[in-house]
Amino acid sequence: MNRRHALRAAMTLLTLALLAGCASPHYLQLNPQRSVNVPQVGSGQTVTVAAVDERDSDVIGTRTGSAMSTAVITVNAHELVPQLQREAELAVRDMGFAPSTQPDSNRPSLTLTLKHLGYARGDSRPVIDEAYLEALIEVKATNQGTTYTGTYTSRRTQSYAVRPSRDANRRMLNELIADALDRAFSDPELARLLAR
Repeated sequence: MNRRHALRAAMTLLTLALLAGCASPHYLQLNPQRSVNVPQVGSGQTVTVAAVDERDSDVIGTRTGSAMSTAVITVNAHELVPQLQREAELAVRDMGFAPSTQPDSNRPSLTLTLKHLGYARGDSRPVIDEAYLEALIEVKATNQGTTYTGTYTSRRTQSYAVRPSRDANRRMLNELIADALDRAFSDPELARLLAR
């Protein structure tokens, strides 16, 4: 009898531990990296580069899909913006320009803005759940009084039987933002305006 009680207690503890793990929040430090080649149009001109996060909240969604869930997924702006700044500067350098963080109205500028980053529950099927991820980046280039603004959206639907781990979520979100960065910096109009 004692053995049965011990087994039941162990199963209860295991179940509680699993449930607690599913309900735990994820604080994600992202490091998205552009992977496409960019138009090489510059000849060393200095371009002011800035990255901005205009999201309403650092919380991008929940792991359960419920708005009241404690299993929130958080991506802090103060950690993500330096990564976006690095990628924007690298892209501008790869285009043939010299990136600078010092504003100057007499030279071209490029501002990369993260407008939205979302993680929501998609359409569920028996045994299988889905996560719906979306990133929206706006890039504004200004040169000699002319402005070009491009909006680049990346979406992904991920099916799963077991909720993604912290590492899996980090990987998916890095790939999502990297895709939006690839779309932005491969835009030939953006490069053309900076090179005018």
